[in-house]
Amino acid sequence: MHVQFNECQIELAQGDITEQSMDAVVNAANSGLRGGGGVDGAIHRAAGPDLMRETRRLYPDGCETGSAVSTAGFELSAKYVFHAVGPVWAGGGEGEAELLSGAYRRCLELAVEHDCTSIAFPAISTGVYGHPIDLAAETSLTTVRDFLLEQGRPGLVRFVLFGGGAYGAFCRVLETFI
Repeated sequence: MHVQFNECQIELAQGDITEQSMDAVVNAANSGLRGGGGVDGAIHRAAGPDLMRETRRLYPDGCETGSAVSTAGFELSAKYVFHAVGPVWAGGGEGEAELLSGAYRRCLELAVEHDCTSIAFPAISTGVYGHPIDLAAETSLTTVRDFLLEQGRPGLVRFVLFGGGAYGAFCRVLETFI
């Protein structure tokens, strides 16, 4: 499923983010940028050990929640990996929506800074961080749509979702943009 916004497109896909041929892929990282499970572990395994070496060298203090930093893609087909730190769900009253939106927005800013025409996102914070998928879909897609309408780039934003439940939740929100 996809929706066009002027010259930009938001697209939904089910699959493995590490197999995406995009200018940048987004890693759902922890604040220490030290690898982990889920998307983070998959990206680190696919990119190879140089990814961890570069994150340690460039960002020894990690990354704040609600933000993102960039590294090379190494053995991935993507040129860049943007390490986005989403919030841990604490019931919704701790600014989780704003922090999640900030992580997506910072990735899009990095894409513009690095002249990326395409970027692939996972559903940040919806795994072990516990963010409800319906709320995460609303926050992330709205943030991306608003950014694309403001900036007019990157040309393609793909959400690569693992599993039918996440895909369905994102489809329901994206359909409201049509």
